[in-house]
Amino acid sequence: MNKLKTLGLSALAGSLAITTAANAVDYAVTGDAYVSWSSQDSDSTEAASGKGVAVDTDLYFNASGELDNGFTVSFYQGVNTHGAFSNTSSQVTLGMGSLGTLQVNNKFGSKANAIDDVMPNAMQETWDRVADASTTNPSFFGADTQMGSIDYRIPTLDLMGASVNFAITYDPAVGEGSYNASTGGVATNVSGVAYVLQVSAMGLEVGAGLEEIDNDQGQTLASAEVNSTVYAKYAMGPISIGIQEAYENNRNGTGVEGADREADFMGVAYTAGDFSVSYGESSIQTKAVSDTAVGLEQDLEAVQASYTMGAMTIMANFSEGSNIGAVQSKSYEETSVAVNFTF
Repeated sequence: MNKLKTLGLSALAGSLAITTAANAVDYAVTGDAYVSWSSQDSDSTEAASGKGVAVDTDLYFNASGELDNGFTVSFYQGVNTHGAFSNTSSQVTLGMGSLGTLQVNNKFGSKANAIDDVMPNAMQETWDRVADASTTNPSFFGADTQMGSIDYRIPTLDLMGASVNFAITYDPAVGEGSYNASTGGVATNVSGVAYVLQVSAMGLEVGAGLEEIDNDQGQTLASAEVNSTVYAKYAMGPISIGIQEAYENNRNGTGVEGADREADFMGVAYTAGDFSVSYGESSIQTKAVSDTAVGLEQDLEAVQASYTMGAMTIMANFSEGSNIGAVQSKSYEETSVAVNFTF
């Protein structure tokens, strides 16, 4: 009969720890329940107008351990459970000490995608959870290399009092998630690479990102797609402010004429203890090409507030937009109140 020699079990703060005689692995299971009421009024689609109650429940699985050479290995997976049981985010990370970190991004998690919109807010980005399907998402930077990619991140450097971080993301098949390891990948010649540099000191943080997509193959006189973003954030006491700009230089070639896009973001937040309030704006515009005029600029803005009491956070948001989907006179308004419970 098999005997279990060593078993350690802890459910403190929703976490689970298991230890065996051979090695030690830390497991943690946490989650949250996001309950909201919202009212939308849209000129774009009837489906984006109305009132409703929504529930979003998620579980987060973490496991980590240490190898014999001192390296660490960790795994993270987020699971959405309010409808179909689905993987929403998952990564495997190898910590190599002074050599840096390698991270395999199965679904999301790349460093490039992490800086798509870094403006301060009390609840969410101006475009997040907007019910109008006609809304164009301005956070396009890093979207092509966010899944099925590998990050290399240097250890944080301290240079004359400034913290410096740098990361490279490589994606062998842009726009695709990771493939099943037992069946291999698929034939594709469209790869991508992204670079992110961040520097912070004395409350100021500046960052820049460059994403290059190798999608000019098979074209003559072609140029591949290049995406870029820059941002600056400054925090002084309870006040945080930020500005950001992103640009998509679409691919061009014989028979292919991609229209470029430009996005702008700004945000300001005030935080006092457990209370926070913010105002944010974002815009996106498609540039003109030889046979197409410049598109209308879509604008979104949001006023938000949140208050945290232990494991419960109460949030409120009022957002509105104009020229939704670059269509003139298409406006959008949304008011929402939400409560998030963490466990």
